[in-house]
Amino acid sequence: MNRYGAQAQKMWQEAAPTRYRQLEDPEEFFSTLGRQAEQMVGELIPQIAGPDPAGEGYLVKVGRLNAAKLQAEEIVRADLLAPPEIEDEDENVNPDLQDWLDWKAEAEKLRLQMLEERDNH
Repeated sequence: MNRYGAQAQKMWQEAAPTRYRQLEDPEEFFSTLGRQAEQMVGELIPQIAGPDPAGEGYLVKVGRLNAAKLQAEEIVRADLLAPPEIEDEDENVNPDLQDWLDWKAEAEKLRLQMLEERDNH
């Protein structure tokens, strides 16, 4: 398994443990996912980096290519390697955290209503 597969496996174990446990063969799943990620990164790097600008120095080129690689890896991590955002089961939800998130969402809703009312007057 390459490093992309290992990263994905760790993310799934931490963020989507229920889905992770449902995988029949995690080793094969993440090995395949890692190979797909490596291929995607390789295809994205030249697209993101673009053509070499005229007069570009060596260090500038190295910096541009490294930045393109990091950006490609971030795209692949978000689009391919990250586990599904929603777990099927709520067994891992911390009730205190959920209460706080609900309170924060309600507070934001009230703040927006107050701003809207202020702007309408």
